[in-house]
Amino acid sequence: MLETKFNSTRRLYILSGFLLCVLLTYVGVMYNTQISNGSYYREQSVRTIASTETVEASRGILTDRNGQVMVSNRQTYALTFDMSLLNEEDDKNAAILRLIQLCRQRGVLWKDNLPMSQTAPYAYTVDTAGTVQRDRFSKFLQSSLKALSTNVNRENVTNELLSSILSPRELMNQMRTFFEIPEDWSDADARAVAGVRYELEIRKLVNTTAYVFAEDVDTELISLVKDGNYRGAKVFTSSVREYDTDAAAHVLGTVGRVEAEDLAANPDVYSGEDWIGKSGVELAFEGYLRGEDGTRLISSNDQGKITSEFYTAQPKPGNTVALTLDLNLQEATEQALANTITEMNKQDGNTTRGAGAAVIEVGTGEVLALASYPTFSLASYNQDYALFSSDPGEPFYNRATHGRYPPGSTFKPCTAIAALESGVVTLTEKIRDTGRWYYPDMIAGTDPFSAWCWKRSGHGLQNITQAITNSCNYFFYTMGYRLGIERLDEYAAAFGLGSKTGIEIGEDPGILAGPEYSESVGQTWYGGNTVMAAIGQSDNLFTPLQLANYIATLVGGGEHYPAHLLKSVKAYDNSSVIFTGVPDPVNTIEIKPENLAAVKNGMHDLTTKGSLASYFRNCVVDTGAKTGTAQITKSTKNNGVFVCFAPFDDPKIAVALVIEQGGSGAALASTAVDILNAYFTKEEIGTVILGENQLLP
Repeated sequence: MLETKFNSTRRLYILSGFLLCVLLTYVGVMYNTQISNGSYYREQSVRTIASTETVEASRGILTDRNGQVMVSNRQTYALTFDMSLLNEEDDKNAAILRLIQLCRQRGVLWKDNLPMSQTAPYAYTVDTAGTVQRDRFSKFLQSSLKALSTNVNRENVTNELLSSILSPRELMNQMRTFFEIPEDWSDADARAVAGVRYELEIRKLVNTTAYVFAEDVDTELISLVKDGNYRGAKVFTSSVREYDTDAAAHVLGTVGRVEAEDLAANPDVYSGEDWIGKSGVELAFEGYLRGEDGTRLISSNDQGKITSEFYTAQPKPGNTVALTLDLNLQEATEQALANTITEMNKQDGNTTRGAGAAVIEVGTGEVLALASYPTFSLASYNQDYALFSSDPGEPFYNRATHGRYPPGSTFKPCTAIAALESGVVTLTEKIRDTGRWYYPDMIAGTDPFSAWCWKRSGHGLQNITQAITNSCNYFFYTMGYRLGIERLDEYAAAFGLGSKTGIEIGEDPGILAGPEYSESVGQTWYGGNTVMAAIGQSDNLFTPLQLANYIATLVGGGEHYPAHLLKSVKAYDNSSVIFTGVPDPVNTIEIKPENLAAVKNGMHDLTTKGSLASYFRNCVVDTGAKTGTAQITKSTKNNGVFVCFAPFDDPKIAVALVIEQGGSGAALASTAVDILNAYFTKEEIGTVILGENQLLP
């Protein structure tokens, strides 16, 4: 009896122990699955029934210095086509044509970058497609159409070269064969499908299968694509740039889908059809503006309906970039240029006249406004591209940073500082202007070199301040002779003339006249060239931005800052400041206070006593200015050049204007006043400047 009871108890203990072991094992497995490695097993289970999708991050916002939004984003839908989504039995060309026909019915434009006209008779459009487009087209020819592999140089694909090898019609026939496009298809259908196949072929070169077929499509088209089972087509959410202003188009720049070349060069940075900056600050600040794409796992049932979504990485928008531009001033500057040129064009019927303007903050190099006329709208850039590319006014050309112009008499303050600081003239010395200046030390028996002052009767005795106010060529011929070209160029270079300012969006360095440049173009430098360079003639060519920065450097006491557009960068949620600050000066020019005062007084007298006094009566701030007139050819009207700074006692900004075929620099004075009045207000400054009128060039 006792033995039976003992056996029952033992079996109970064994059974309990077994159950306890099972329970502990279960708890251990559950802990390992749910706690220790929960995220791993969850992702593994999702992956078995889910597809991975990249979630595009929106680009950063661009604002002006005061926080006014200039460029933002708008959420939209885009349509891609991906050959990998087709079944083996699907006809690739038929699937593409079906999607194209839907877009035709809906009036939707699809992306087609094949550099060939859309309709027969075909013509190459390589020259208007841009350098990158030429490069990618030649890659396609070399990798896909083997017949051309030994005949096409990637760096020199031109219309003439292609036509000499293969006519557009012959190339279209080759593409029909290569892409197996049916012979009975119309030219229009064959060309449309070939354009899509070309895009897909380019992407194969960098191991990408999909491309964005159409941008910013409406919900009705999306519904038709989904309901109609357009295999190969895929809809995804995207964002497009939204422009809150039509101003600063040349500065802000454009964006576009990433090219195959960018994908190949930066495989760890870009993927698929990312947006990328193409020009302007969109390109210059790409590293700040580009966000980080996210990843989403989408679970679907056997009917293809989405049952759940799971983010493995949230998209991170790009940073907010604040530019140094003052949007209100930028808009006013562009309007002032437009008004002036419109009025000039009415008077002489010239429709190709252009202009450039720059406004820089003294003591920082910050660009407050940078305008070029004619201009364009970024909102309609793609639609207007073909029209504006052939416009003789060249709206896409940024004259403020790339237009090179003789400075004329606006160079004379530089010559004056060089002469005073070098000791070749004093503040009290007066030189008698008799009208015609003769070069000293001429070789006996040679004809004397001479040059006229703009006032043929002469200005009489002039000190350096009066010479600036009266723009006395005779006085500055003498200064050029005394200085010599080496010392003159030393000071001009220190002011940044003839070299890049540092602006982030690219620029032309201009030309600083001198023996070095003359030698580079096969010419000889003579003493007569030096005296002409001293008044801003000879080979001198500068951009409006260089001229503004030179004046800002001068009235700032000689501190030469690089011109720049980046004010600050903040995280998209304003949680942190990523960049802020002003760059250090490039160099500092030693300028004695009394010498600077003499030059500034000469520029000030021009606006209060000289020929500009009548224009500046309506200016709300006391100003110093200098006009310039640059002759182009005897049969062409002179360019007008104008520089100024304000306020006179404590300069805050420097302005430079150039109007092509604008006549004398004085004709630009009212334009400058409009710009100054847009920046300063009567409440801030107080009084209106009055003065006497005196005729100057």
